[in-house]
Parts: sequence; C-alpha cells; structure tokens
Amino acid sequence: MSVVLIPVARWPRWVTNFAASHGDPVLSVVGGVLLGVAPDGSHFSASLPFSQPYDGQPAADAFVAEVRPPERWGVLLVRKGGFAVARLDGGTVTESKVGQRHVQGRTKAGGQSQQRFARRRDNQARAAYEAAADHAARVLAGVEVVAAGGDRSAVTEVLTDARLDKVQVVGAWHAVPDPRRAVLEKVVADAQSIQVDVENASRD
Repeated sequence: MSVVLIPVARWPRWVTNFAASHGDPVLSVVGGVLLGVAPDGSHFSASLPFSQPYDGQPAADAFVAEVRPPERWGVLLVRKGGFAVARLDGGTVTESKVGQRHVQGRTKAGGQSQQRFARRRDNQARAAYEAAADHAARVLAGVEVVAAGGDRSAVTEVLTDARLDKVQVVGAWHAVPDPRRAVLEKVVADAQSIQVDVENASRD
C-alpha cells in the first residue's frame, strides 16, 4: 500500500493512468471516501482534503468537484529546531511566520553532566514551543482548522496554549524536516491535495 497526494489539476490524468495500467475501475463510495477496484485486483481509496467526508456520486469528476479548501484555515508545523505557521483564506496565504530556535542535541555524557544537559535542553525546547505558540496565536486568530506536521509531540505542546484551544488538526499528517519557507509552501499545497491510498495487485 502506498499513499500519494494528488493536486486537483492532476486528478483526471491520475485516474486515466490508473485505468490504463489496471483496467477501468468500478467506483463506489464507502465511509466517506471514493473507492476504485480494477479488474486486475488493484484498488485505491481517495479522500477529500481537510478530513471532509465525500457523500456524492461514485464518479471521479463528481469527486474532484468537491475538493475545496475551507473559507479560513491554517498550517502549523513545529519541530524542536523551529516552527512555521500560516493563515489562509481559501487557497491564498494571507499571513505567515517562520522561525528557528536552537535546541541542543542529545549527549552521550553521563551522571550530573547529562542531567544538567537534559534540563538545559528541555528548557530550550519549552522556550521554542512558547515562541511558536505566541506566533501561532497571532497568525491563527479566528482559525479553527489547521493542517499540521513536523513532530507530533511538539505540535501537541504548542496547541495546549489556551489561545489555541479551538484549533483542530485535520487532514493528513505532514512529516517534514525543520520548517523553512519552502517546507511551509509545500505543505500549503499538499494540504489541499487529494490523498490516495493505492494497492497494486501482485503479479506472478
């Protein structure tokens, strides 16, 4: 099983290529996703972005017509090395902030030195998360859904801030390196893409 993110503009070509490789799939709608099963046993399940359920007709064109971003949403990426946050109206970024904070790596030292190092590292991480929460609270004011990624525990820590208590993480999780501007821009695009789980039938 593989997972691919398909931009809306590429969806018709993707479905055509799947059919050319495996035969025309029989389409159905089950559990809020579009399922396609090909004659050779290969199959896919396509999910709308932002955890939106699909309850329309079992047709590729009807499905893609339902792909649209929320009126207001955001992106929140956090790792120990930095953060990136963006606010969007529809598909347009209206405000964003990217920041880096130094957090020391792990050490092989033992005893009291290791304990002091661990406390210093924890304090640095806490300060980094607080800085990320400050910027997120400002940029995401009024936003209730975000696409998130980076380190899960770091994102969870940032979202414990009372100013972000209404923010809900939706859609696929984005496993990204330390957030930079290019990483943020890629997640903005990926978050609006169709998530497709594909399994190709084994061939003897």
